Amino acid sequence: MKVIEQLLIQEGISPIAGVDEAGRGACAGPLVIASVVLHDPFATELRLVRDSKELTENKREEISEIIQSIAASVSVVIVPASEVDARGVHAANLDGMRRAVNGLNVTPAYVLTDGYAIEGLGFPNLAVWKGDQVVVTISAASIIAKVTRDRIMREMDKDFPVYGFAGHKGYITATHTKALNEHGPCAQHRQSFSNIAALIHK
Repeated sequence: MKVIEQLLIQEGISPIAGVDEAGRGACAGPLVIASVVLHDPFATELRLVRDSKELTENKREEISEIIQSIAASVSVVIVPASEVDARGVHAANLDGMRRAVNGLNVTPAYVLTDGYAIEGLGFPNLAVWKGDQVVVTISAASIIAKVTRDRIMREMDKDFPVYGFAGHKGYITATHTKALNEHGPCAQHRQSFSNIAALIHK
């Protein structure tokens, strides 16, 4: 899992920043992007770090606290649904990645991203296929992004309880679709997504 980071560090290239997002495929709620710089990606305390999707919600919360406590720097960008609609999800994601890296209080020597190259970043960077599964710093960023977004969606559920955001976190499920058909979309739904647009314009 650590080959890319090992090679970079062996060449004297550090610190390394990892970047990942949460909520790209959701039809409600924000897009959340995190960037993380670790003092030591191979630290024993980080042995349980992996792709956030492979962890339970409780385990993500636990590991997120560990990452926050020992990371050299963590930067999180929250892109609201309205901005996703205005810019498009891909453009909003790339801009959020740039903002997350630039928000670090440690200047990275190299940036590793999950899947997408970041144009105009200003730092040497590499897009890694399935990076959240094979690069510790990207996995750490995926956990921070996912935990941050899940917390936002649980709070949003209090304001919009009919949709069940605390459960499905804004993704398309049978429960979410049923609620949308019964109540229509709310201000937190992404109007540019086809299922939401269909309800608005029917």
